[in-house]
Amino acid sequence: MGRILAIDYGRKRVGLAVTDPLHLVANGLDTVHAKDVLDYLKQYMDREEVEKIVVGHPKQMDGSDSESMAYIRPFVNRLRQTFPDKEVVFMDERFTSVLAHKAMLDGGLRKKARQDKALVDKISAVIILQTYMESIFNV
Repeated sequence: MGRILAIDYGRKRVGLAVTDPLHLVANGLDTVHAKDVLDYLKQYMDREEVEKIVVGHPKQMDGSDSESMAYIRPFVNRLRQTFPDKEVVFMDERFTSVLAHKAMLDGGLRKKARQDKALVDKISAVIILQTYMESIFNV
């Protein structure tokens, strides 16, 4: 059984998270520059089996797509071309940044660490992945 990989895609940085092979736990993987993400994923998938990719889907409060989808859709198209054997699905990512900041605060991180946008992106990817896992496993 391969891992599930989650992506919190941004114009500058991309937060990544993965499950363990049994899909029990979501862990932060890394934060990479947006221009390097496909190369990073190729290297990662050469080492680890990934069966599915979950991409954060930014939505407005009314459920419509946010403006960010204008650059996320082309990325997802490149992702599907680069990894045609991987299923790529979207997962609603509303409030993930807020939840990431709350998790950092609850975890006792100092203010300087909470201002680390790369860490926020990685934690957001974990939240996207956890939300996806809860939705498919009805936890």
